[in-house]
Amino acid sequence: MGIEIGIEWLTLIMFGSLLALLMAGLPLAFVTGGLACVFLFILGDAQALNIVPSRIFPLMTNYQLSAIPLFIFMAAMLERAGIINDMFDVIYKVMGGLKGGLAAATIIASTILAAMVGVIGAAVVTMGIIALPAMLKRQYDPKIAMGSIMAGGTLGILIPPSILAIIYAVVAEQSVGELFIGAVIPGLLLSGMYIAYVVIRSYINPALGPAIPVEERVSSAEKLRLISKMAAPITLVVVVLGIIFSGVATPVEAAGIGTFGAFIVAAIHRKLDWPTVREACTTTLKASAMVIWIMFGATIFVGLYVLEGGQQFVQDALAATGLGPWGILILMQILLVILGMFLDWVGILLLCVPIFVPIIKALGAAAFGLDSPEDLVLWFGVLYLVNMQMSFLSPPFGYALFYLRGVAPDDIPMTDIFKSALPFLALQITGLVLCMLFPQIITWLPRLVYG
Repeated sequence: MGIEIGIEWLTLIMFGSLLALLMAGLPLAFVTGGLACVFLFILGDAQALNIVPSRIFPLMTNYQLSAIPLFIFMAAMLERAGIINDMFDVIYKVMGGLKGGLAAATIIASTILAAMVGVIGAAVVTMGIIALPAMLKRQYDPKIAMGSIMAGGTLGILIPPSILAIIYAVVAEQSVGELFIGAVIPGLLLSGMYIAYVVIRSYINPALGPAIPVEERVSSAEKLRLISKMAAPITLVVVVLGIIFSGVATPVEAAGIGTFGAFIVAAIHRKLDWPTVREACTTTLKASAMVIWIMFGATIFVGLYVLEGGQQFVQDALAATGLGPWGILILMQILLVILGMFLDWVGILLLCVPIFVPIIKALGAAAFGLDSPEDLVLWFGVLYLVNMQMSFLSPPFGYALFYLRGVAPDDIPMTDIFKSALPFLALQITGLVLCMLFPQIITWLPRLVYG
């Protein structure tokens, strides 16, 4: 028999060692999995090792998860086919005449991009390479330029088809389609808030975001021609999301159709060749493998913690704070924000969701003024997605900040990149609070679609 450790100490030792190893720069996938096996060995007996296959096998055989490599592949194909450059080009020329128009164009392009790409890094890096030089050349304030790229880039977490939503739905045992639809309005709301912020600031102080000079603007006929160039990829996105929303096919089948469509779009753009396909496959393999390995490691880690009574401990600890249901919900959101400063989103998802969701369910829908338990789980899920966007922008370890650092000009100091994220972080917090106060923002569309 293994060693007996009190749950309070166990919590401290397990999560303390997790944090220490991550700070040392070891990859999350191997830290969680490795630690889990070490603790299994210390705490349990030979029997306890059975938790490893019993937690991993359901993930290996989970049908919903096969959407992840498919959506990543679709995105990689579209990216290789140069669609993203074309798209920014189009929106940039259509909106360049507005004050702050290029920053708004960046956010709109990122929003459409988010509907093609469920992965954040790709959006921020691509936009950083295309849009940042374009804006700096036109004398844009670097902070507004960088902020709009990072904020726009993080929308990929929220706007379907988001990889995070698929993993969340699998872990919380929820419908992927519902979560996708629930995230649409909050995603567009945030996107609208970013655009409004950029445009209003530029109108108050035109030096921040000057309109492009008259001689660079294009005629209406030219604008139409440009927009028609984007018909194929946008049709693809509409078809994929339409299939999911109308319930004709599951997200996995839609992802398959999307992947096939990506080949066609690449062919239309004359970019369908062997190197393109091979590169897209490599990207997909790397990204999917990383996500799935983190899932394997973290699910064993949390499985062990719950088995040792961690679930009950967290529940009792929250009850002991004497906070009401709203207090507990707000505390959870704050915890997620703090974790977001240090951890990877897949890690946070797998460490927190299995513990948080049962607690939220136990509080009941009535406590938050919602009609049904389904609404409650959906609402919490989308709040989680909105919250995770913040983790990408929050210093010191927000991923988007470092993705942008990689492509920004060297003369821009890191402190400026941090500062440029802050106003958009404030907008994300506002968005999160709005979604908490008015659950209808999240639940209205799924109810409309699913009745």
